[in-house]
Amino acid sequence: MIAVIELGGNQFTVRKGDVIDVKKLDKEINANFSVEAMLVSDEEGKDLKVGTPTVAGSKVELKVVEQFKGEKVRVFKMKSKKRYSKNTGFRPHLTKLEVLSVA
Repeated sequence: MIAVIELGGNQFTVRKGDVIDVKKLDKEINANFSVEAMLVSDEEGKDLKVGTPTVAGSKVELKVVEQFKGEKVRVFKMKSKKRYSKNTGFRPHLTKLEVLSVA
């Protein structure tokens, strides 16, 4: 089964066993939780269910694997002909999730 879920304002296509990185969630490590899917399909795409906004009765079980900081993102600002430039960066806080089941 394939499902499309929404977490942290982003949408992800997931299958059982997938590991995804999302914006930081306030969950403990090894905590399990579930979300409803926006779209559910089988592997071939023959049995397709689209929700408005979620599919009733759908359930995607997720497990928190790790809380970590991502790669550095560079932010560069410049104003032409003014000799102004500023280079800063940050490392976003992320959560690594494992998909346990899609139903």
